Amino acid sequence: MTTLQLIMLGISAFFAYKVFEHIQTLQSRDGNQNSNSNQNSDLDSNNEDKGMDSFSPFSASELIQKADEAFEEGDAQKSLAFLIEADVKAPNDTEILFKLGYISASIDDNMNAIRYYRRSLDINNNDEFVHNSLASVYRKEKQFSSAKLHLNDSLAINDANPVTYYNYGNLMLDMENEEAAQEMYQKAIKLNPDFQEAKEELAKLEKE
Repeated sequence: MTTLQLIMLGISAFFAYKVFEHIQTLQSRDGNQNSNSNQNSDLDSNNEDKGMDSFSPFSASELIQKADEAFEEGDAQKSLAFLIEADVKAPNDTEILFKLGYISASIDDNMNAIRYYRRSLDINNNDEFVHNSLASVYRKEKQFSSAKLHLNDSLAINDANPVTYYNYGNLMLDMENEEAAQEMYQKAIKLNPDFQEAKEELAKLEKE
């Protein structure tokens, strides 16, 4: 094995370890520790936070930038590792949580995507894009009622976003309600006459 291969192996191992370490931290915060850990939760949490906060000299904003660069280069796992560290350093940052949800969904880690999006909504429930994104993940998981709920929430915030109606149309198709799907695609096209995807889906329905 060459020196470069050894270095890359070490980097991969580092990111994998940090992901594991952060997951353990999240489990601790969610109360999934055993009874002995619970007795010392305050002390353990303080020590754990200090350790996690000090494993890199980068600020949360610098880590977001590095995550964006990694994702643009096609390395979703590396991007996630940077964002997980950023989340530890800035746990209430909705930008970080949205990106964690988006990238998790992009690699079909839907359960984590849902968890990150829901954390973001706990901080700011008035974000139409998070509601829209969460609805898409619920749709992939065939949790149609939850998907519909969040699409309705997105429309309540902004009823002029054609993407929301397009996503709603896709959901109605999955729920075998072609009439409602057609209506949603028409609304999307009315708001954006150049919405090619909506036009294609509508054309399919009109041929049937």
